[in-house]
Amino acid sequence: MFQKTVTLTISQGISYKREFRFFHPSRQIIYVEGRGEAVFNETGEVIKLLGTVMDISDRKQAEAALLLSEERFELAFEGSAMGLWDWNLVTAEVYFNSRWKTMLGYEVEEIENNIASWEELVHPEDWRSVKAALNAHLEGKEPTYEKEFRMLTKSGEWKWILSQAKVMERDASGNPVRMTGTHTDISDRKQAEADLLLSELREREKAQQLEQTLEYLKNAQSQLIQSEKMSSIGQMVAGVAHEINNPVNFIYGNILPAKQYACDLVKLLQLYQQYYPEPVPEIAQELAEVEVDFIADDFPKIMASMQEGANRIKQIVLSLRNFSRLDETARKVIDIHEGIESTLVILQHRLQSQPKRGEIQLIKNYGTLPKVECYPAQLNQVFMNLLLNAIDAVEESSANCTCKVKQIRIVTELSGENQVCVRISDTGPGIRPRSSVKDL
Repeated sequence: MFQKTVTLTISQGISYKREFRFFHPSRQIIYVEGRGEAVFNETGEVIKLLGTVMDISDRKQAEAALLLSEERFELAFEGSAMGLWDWNLVTAEVYFNSRWKTMLGYEVEEIENNIASWEELVHPEDWRSVKAALNAHLEGKEPTYEKEFRMLTKSGEWKWILSQAKVMERDASGNPVRMTGTHTDISDRKQAEADLLLSELREREKAQQLEQTLEYLKNAQSQLIQSEKMSSIGQMVAGVAHEINNPVNFIYGNILPAKQYACDLVKLLQLYQQYYPEPVPEIAQELAEVEVDFIADDFPKIMASMQEGANRIKQIVLSLRNFSRLDETARKVIDIHEGIESTLVILQHRLQSQPKRGEIQLIKNYGTLPKVECYPAQLNQVFMNLLLNAIDAVEESSANCTCKVKQIRIVTELSGENQVCVRISDTGPGIRPRSSVKDL
């Protein structure tokens, strides 16, 4: 081989550069790189051959070891779950190993080794973020490139890929020259994450539903307790009203006869004074001590005051019975004004003048209302709560400004064909604006 190369160089006058193998005297094979060229005279004849011979055995051994290492590396990647790619940014050539392609279900020859083949398989929705991450690493903004995205398989499905890479070589100006990376199929992991997220979402929904159910039960329990309390209060009020009603009726029924008896006795006493002006000394002394004239003048007033008090007690008892209405738990046809008046009688002590404020003026402007079918006890409780709130608001306003008018107004009217409107207003401070409450 060497002789043929020299002969060809001499006969044709061309230079050469060749690698040859020789047997060393130790019977080892050595690699030699030979270079030479012909020297001509004035007539164009080869007069001599100049050249060099260099032992390159070490270099060839290193190349063989590197080739073996690369083959082993490639074999290791082929047997692993990762796909290998190597991108020459200068020539735009990309090397995809077989695993990179078969991972997506393609045969080796079905995907060309260029960057466009990869771009076409990336999901359109993921491409922008993939390109941004790739450019960030190429420009030196990120130490490595790592991105999860979807790629199209041969079957038309989308497979999740984890791509990891790094620039392995840059030129003197710092521009990337060669980049190497891997692809790993993470579809199972992404599916597991999606299933876990869905499971967590379902559990949160169940927790929310349970929380809503618990809140509903809590409210229902509170309403039940409140209903039981109101029922107990109503029973107590009705019982007290019943117990008071009997002696009140006794007193009320006997006041008129007692008043008549007292008037008769006073009249009789006056007749005695008229026809027997000079009683015996013992009677005269007793008359002077008991002040008969004062008693005769004041006793009718006392009886009138007692009758007024009895009337008041009877009115309160009637109002208590109307307010509780335990015998009317079903829907009844009632006069709304009776319920309002019964409530006002119970709250009369709150409307009267107090040590820290004057009397609260009550203005009633009742319209002509038909009887209404409703639940009387519940409706009376509503009136009670509204009027108590109005009284509290007026007292709060009175505490801040004693000069302000203290007034509660109740207006009733027909607001529609089958609708009754009851308005209760007061001169209190009103409800704070929402923004103010939020600032607090």
